[in-house]
Amino acid sequence: MVHGTAELLAAAVAARLVTRLVDAQAARGSASLVLTGGRTGIAVLEELREAPARDAVDWSRVDLYWGDERFLAAGHPERNETQAREALLDHVPVDPARVHVMAPSDGEFGDDPDAAAAAYAEVLKAGAQPEDHAPVPAFDVCLLGVGEEGHTASVFPSSPAVYETERSVVAVRNCPKPPPTRVSLTLPAIRSATEVWLLTTGTGKAAAVAMALSGAGEVQLPAAGARGRRRTLWLLDRAAAAKVPGVFVPPLA
Repeated sequence: MVHGTAELLAAAVAARLVTRLVDAQAARGSASLVLTGGRTGIAVLEELREAPARDAVDWSRVDLYWGDERFLAAGHPERNETQAREALLDHVPVDPARVHVMAPSDGEFGDDPDAAAAAYAEVLKAGAQPEDHAPVPAFDVCLLGVGEEGHTASVFPSSPAVYETERSVVAVRNCPKPPPTRVSLTLPAIRSATEVWLLTTGTGKAAAVAMALSGAGEVQLPAAGARGRRRTLWLLDRAAAAKVPGVFVPPLA
């Protein structure tokens, strides 16, 4: 789905997310959401904070997870958790016990991202239900961004993480983008989600989007391997959609 600008995209995704979470709570009593960082992911949370419809969601019955995290000290401004709290979570009545953060570098596991990844895998396992048929919850929505080279979460092209098939969470070192050390869901964990939404804006992402939608392999382009069990949505602005053949790109207002 293509929107004219990044701002329109963020507002539309926020509205869509309210509907999806409300529907999940109506069906099961609770909902689960995987958050992403980055400019677009945080913009969606800011739009959600300002949207009157946000109160249709019972935030105390939403389990919140992260697709990846920058392995930095608690409260560091570059941590996805810090940005998500500032953008939304500090402004809605979430249940702290249902906000499942990845451990910081000064947390209980110290400066050991492998231990932090293993601990988060246990958190996911504890949240999974028998009907999920996986050691990971069947998240209602997994929000993801896409990098210019095609990475998603912190799974980069041709990296060890993209080859991982057994573990649900891994430590990622030597990332080509700072900070170099992160903790990330793997592609199999992402594919446990009922719906995966890839939020992508800007001309710099256009080539990666076109490659992913034309059948690129996930080793070369990890975003191509990010698929939901039931639905995969690419939510783009006109700049990011510019190289996708046959897609209607709305004109600028």
